[in-house]
Amino acid sequence: MFKGSIVAIVTPLRNNELDEEAYRELIEFQIEKGTSAIVPAGTTGESATLSMKEHARVLDVAVKAVNKRVPVIAGTGGNNTNEAIELTAHAKKVGADATLQVTPYYNKPTQEGLYQHFKAVAKAAALPQVLYNVPGRTSVNLLPTTVARLAELPEVVAIKEASGNLVQMAEIVNLVGDKIALLSGDDNLTLPVLALGGTGVISVVANIVPRDTADMVSAWERGDYARSKDLFYKLLPLCQAMFYETNPIPVKTALALIGKIKGEFRLPLVPISPDNEERLRKALKNYGLL
Repeated sequence: MFKGSIVAIVTPLRNNELDEEAYRELIEFQIEKGTSAIVPAGTTGESATLSMKEHARVLDVAVKAVNKRVPVIAGTGGNNTNEAIELTAHAKKVGADATLQVTPYYNKPTQEGLYQHFKAVAKAAALPQVLYNVPGRTSVNLLPTTVARLAELPEVVAIKEASGNLVQMAEIVNLVGDKIALLSGDDNLTLPVLALGGTGVISVVANIVPRDTADMVSAWERGDYARSKDLFYKLLPLCQAMFYETNPIPVKTALALIGKIKGEFRLPLVPISPDNEERLRKALKNYGLL
């Protein structure tokens, strides 16, 4: 079962190509600071604008750099089932421990279509599968009843829930019990999700403050709820800052400001606006990062 602080790691770019040296350094930073697992090529990793070749390379570098020290949950989902299968097969071949499968976007499949999509990926390229529900990006909501059906598949082990709907998340826990893990897909809701029975978070803010994010979840796990709450409220302004503009614009900008990467994006994403950069600088300074 996946738990703890799992980072949805950025994909650093330099001259419009993967900056492999910076990527390896980011992975080392995460492991040193207590991150429980690495998710390469997720939403925060700009997967939607990676070519198939680039996507495969991102996974290759991540798996090799991690070297089995923590699990790698490879982002291999998409709106094309055949491509998702191809990427998942590659992830399995290179040694990823699991796969993150986003609900197909733009197509707007029915609940039956969603079920058949995830089942097809699971059966064609069997890896432990983390479902990823993020309706704000995909225009489709994976309903709790469909999650319960999918939880019967042995490959489905967890769900990253980023609907923002705590009632829906509670319904998932009520329906699936301990069959699969519930992971928060929104840093702003990690503490409430843990209270509902969640086991951790797939985090954006952990890119810049991995230790505090990991400590917040581990404090909850050992029953130190006061410490967990204190860390959550300490992190909250920074979590909110990560969404001043479309993710991953703020988090990549933050990493550039603290000297971890070059703040480069791939179109259609563009650099953060001057006003929001100033707000972001203030949030980083208030946290003690600048």
